[in-house]
Amino acid sequence: MEAVPTAPASIHSLLFLLCISSVVFHTLLVGADVSSTIQRDVSKCQRLCQCEQCWHTKEEGESYVTGTSKVLDEKNIDIIATYSNNYGAVQSSRVRLGDLSASWVLENPIDGRHGHPKSVQIVEDSFQSGMRVKENSEHSTDDPHSGEGELPYSRLSSISPVKHKRRIMREERRKLRTAELMGKDKEANDQMAAAAIDRSKSFDTTVTGKYSIWRRDYENPNSDSTLKLMRDQIIMAIAYANIAKSKNESVLYKSLMKHSKLSQNAIGEAHSDAELPSSALKRAKAMGRALSVAKDKLYDCHTMETKLRAMLQSTEDNVNGLKKKSAFLIQLAAKTVPKPLHCLPLQLASDYFLLGYDNREDVNKEKLEDPSLYHYAIFSDNVLATSVVVNSTVLHAKEPSKHFFHVVTDKLNYAAMKMWFLVNPPAGAAVQVENIDDFKWLNSSSCSVLRQLESARLQEYYFKANHPSSLSLGSDQLKYRNPKYLSLLNHLRFYLPDVYPKLDKILFLDDDIVVQKDLTALWSIDLQGMVNGAVETCKESFHRYDKYLNFSNPIISANFDPNACGWAFGMNMFDLKEWRKRNMTGVYHKWQDMNEDRTLWKLGTLPPGLITFYKLTYPLDRGWHSLGLGYDPALNQTAIENAAVIHYNGNYKPWLDLAISKYKNYWSKYVMYDNPYLRICNINQ
Repeated sequence: MEAVPTAPASIHSLLFLLCISSVVFHTLLVGADVSSTIQRDVSKCQRLCQCEQCWHTKEEGESYVTGTSKVLDEKNIDIIATYSNNYGAVQSSRVRLGDLSASWVLENPIDGRHGHPKSVQIVEDSFQSGMRVKENSEHSTDDPHSGEGELPYSRLSSISPVKHKRRIMREERRKLRTAELMGKDKEANDQMAAAAIDRSKSFDTTVTGKYSIWRRDYENPNSDSTLKLMRDQIIMAIAYANIAKSKNESVLYKSLMKHSKLSQNAIGEAHSDAELPSSALKRAKAMGRALSVAKDKLYDCHTMETKLRAMLQSTEDNVNGLKKKSAFLIQLAAKTVPKPLHCLPLQLASDYFLLGYDNREDVNKEKLEDPSLYHYAIFSDNVLATSVVVNSTVLHAKEPSKHFFHVVTDKLNYAAMKMWFLVNPPAGAAVQVENIDDFKWLNSSSCSVLRQLESARLQEYYFKANHPSSLSLGSDQLKYRNPKYLSLLNHLRFYLPDVYPKLDKILFLDDDIVVQKDLTALWSIDLQGMVNGAVETCKESFHRYDKYLNFSNPIISANFDPNACGWAFGMNMFDLKEWRKRNMTGVYHKWQDMNEDRTLWKLGTLPPGLITFYKLTYPLDRGWHSLGLGYDPALNQTAIENAAVIHYNGNYKPWLDLAISKYKNYWSKYVMYDNPYLRICNINQ
């Protein structure tokens, strides 16, 4: 055997010794550098801490840095770490033991034990940032042992007790502030909820336009889902039945018609789900099954569309016809005198002549022209309605003895009207009843209305059903076909200075109003040179002059503003002195003659009133006069109760069965239902 040379062994030993020497020398150099760096940082700190209050902190910092340098000397050991990068290549890197974070775990390759490097406590963040060497991000993310089997590591170990206490105090203040804000939010929410509840109590839930005399006043829109479903099913069944008949599907046709008839019987006159019978839902399910069978056999999009369009057109024609009939019947019911109201004037007139009241003289002549009294003008042929106006006015008057009512009626009702106020005189007040036929100065030569009524063309328009503009041509024209609009009693309001030549002021009242407050304050209102004092009715674009007058006529458009605000007859304070001065009756005659062919406005008294008193009407406060109780079921209840006068203008007068039920009590409480004449005629609540 050959001897192995020993020279290489000695060379290896020398290399090993050199490596160890270099490691030790490098460690000493690093320690010296770190120590010198810390000393420089401490010297900088010394220059910043010159005040007496910081000396204690300064001393603690110096002692702490000294201890830290010892720990750093122990940790300045190089470690060669081998790892795989993101591409799978093996790489190595040299780091120091002191630079490793607390999440690193040291594993003994022999027994597999785990350990943790001792953490270095740093008082100041500037020390930590100056001494720490940035570790490779791949070490912390790719290390498979991080977080496994290690003891809990508290971050508070690197925070001083003072900072820890401050952090706790900040946390407590944050919790306290959060609780305070939550309390304020809860209080604010409670206040908002209470305010919302208060506002909701004042809301009027009645829906405008939903009212019908044939239905209930209030509707719940969510309570008729089953009813709507059944009605829709009937429509679909009829459509499919017509298609089945055209395709000779007799069995299916009979089945659909049978189910349709049964569903209609189940619905009956119900207006909500609560009024449906208990078997209605079962009937709807059966109809659904029948429609499902029809759909499978007959459904064709184009055919179904054609059939539904035809049904829609037919339904629209039926609806239009029913609307015209309804409008005619409403007008007829509104203008027809009910039997009890027809009975009352007959009974009164009979007793007036039989009991000799026609020979009695009027005892109130001395008050007729007394300017110190409060004078009212009421022109009506309705005894019961006039009695309510007088009774309600006197009941709320502070001094009833100073109130005088001038009532004018026609020849037919004169005896009944006079008899009523003779046997039922208002407490303290005086009433004078006159017959319009006794005004001999009011004739066709001086009155445009009477002259027009003598026209053959006008008589044909009003009294002949075969006139070209018959009732069937337009429901919106029906109310203007009533002869009442050319009644002299209705137009007598334009002759007030002639009827009462010695009065300076007079309050005109319609017979469909109710007085709820004392009205004497109206006489003290300064009309500022105007003739008429009235409440304006315009709201935004409603009830303006263009609603009442024909502005396509050049005469109207040249003399009036279409946006001028309208006002209402019913409660009007007239300055008769200013009326005479401006000759308002002559202005009325001029325009009434120009409208003989009805091209300037439709018939009635309000359009000529708007023209006659144009720019001569003083607007009164809306609280004096509340309108609409004869047609609008959605009025503000508070406004009605606070108004001095409420007005049942419209077709639904309070003495008719058509009256809106929730408004009727405001009128009926002034009716003397215990009066013997009312009992005889069965006029009761």
